[in-house]
Amino acid sequence: MPAPDCTVRPGVPRRLAAMFYEALLMFAVLAVTFVLPHVLIGAFAHRLAMATLLWAHLFLVLLIYFIGFWSHGGQTLAMKTWRIRLVTRRGLPVRPVQALLRYLLCWPSLGLVGVGIFWALLDRDGQFLHDRIAGTQLVTEKSTA
Repeated sequence: MPAPDCTVRPGVPRRLAAMFYEALLMFAVLAVTFVLPHVLIGAFAHRLAMATLLWAHLFLVLLIYFIGFWSHGGQTLAMKTWRIRLVTRRGLPVRPVQALLRYLLCWPSLGLVGVGIFWALLDRDGQFLHDRIAGTQLVTEKSTA
């Protein structure tokens, strides 16, 4: 189902800028929730965690961050700054299961040479591949000023 007529989708450059800003914020989040605990454990236990544990921890920290923000208000910190909101195709708030699906689909969408991002250049609505499959869309919030 197409988006309502009043829905304005942010352009690809704006979404990429928001993703870049999100990456900067993620460095800070990961420094506190990921790096710091592992450095402390390494300092006291005198050993490093296994690579699989490190990847699982990273995956879980990012999962909690994104699912939490997307399913409670539809915006991460960077999305608030860029006035972008995640909603369903009908413009409704995203359910946690839908947010989880989008999160899981983002990994291959970005990891496979960015195929999900390039998809937006060909998509009739300019959506990323993971949004198309998850039934979500990014919309621009109207300014309150």
